[in-house]
Amino acid sequence: MDRTLLQFLAVADAGSISNAAERLHVTQPTLTFNLKKLESALGVSLFDRTSRGMRLTAYGQTLYQHALVMKRLHENALESIQRQKNNFENGISVGSGYTAWATFLRGLVFDYRTQHPHVPINVSLGNVLRLMDQLLAGDILVFVGHKVADLDPDLGTDFEAIGRQQDGFFVRRGHPLLEGLRTQSDLKAYPSTIAFPWESHQKRLSSLVFADGTAGKAFTSNSLQACLDYVNGTDAVLQHGELMAQEFERHGVYKIRLAPGEAPDPVRMGVYYLRERSSDPRVIALVDEIKRRAVPVYTA
Repeated sequence: MDRTLLQFLAVADAGSISNAAERLHVTQPTLTFNLKKLESALGVSLFDRTSRGMRLTAYGQTLYQHALVMKRLHENALESIQRQKNNFENGISVGSGYTAWATFLRGLVFDYRTQHPHVPINVSLGNVLRLMDQLLAGDILVFVGHKVADLDPDLGTDFEAIGRQQDGFFVRRGHPLLEGLRTQSDLKAYPSTIAFPWESHQKRLSSLVFADGTAGKAFTSNSLQACLDYVNGTDAVLQHGELMAQEFERHGVYKIRLAPGEAPDPVRMGVYYLRERSSDPRVIALVDEIKRRAVPVYTA
């Protein structure tokens, strides 16, 4: 905003040149010169100079009212620009599976919101290939997922390991599989479900993921809640990270106890991000914070 108008407002509010000059940290002669210059440009007197100080004339009152509006608009514009700048510099968009969200990412996001209450935060929950699609499209900065062994290195992604996750198998309350120790053969006698739907276009990213058993299930969905509903309403067996066992119990779904040697191999978990963004301060800070919170959760 024009400096002379700001000085005019200061004199009007302070009621004297000396008080306004002190508040503005300028000399009285400078302030007097600028006010006279403003009056000369407008061709009117803005103040009546009295022994009690400076009082606005009718012209001064008109200018004061409009200058206040201009000042508010100017301040609002600066605030909006700063808010946009903060959004660009501090806004985050992350992805993960349901287990990572429930065990540590949720806390990270809530803490980030407390530190940056006015910036946008986007969280995408889904399987590793869907999140990879979003990462490559630029929709998310980073995501937590398992290591995809046959991922094309030319995609330009980096993976930083944070530990290993063991899958478990879950069924509804009262299911026959909850009795005693069970084998993989026992599990295969029942329909299966997983929160990892078959999407044909994702085969360009990995064929092994689907070959390892994420396809051919009796029921699949992007929604973990839908899978839990299906398990509760049928005899289906849900395969999911065993770290969710306590959470699933609140939904009436319980972990099957497996006989020794029957558990699947644990999968490597880590943080994916685009190699071209590896020097981005936001990405670096986000990856470091995810690793700090995730390492105690996963097995080494």
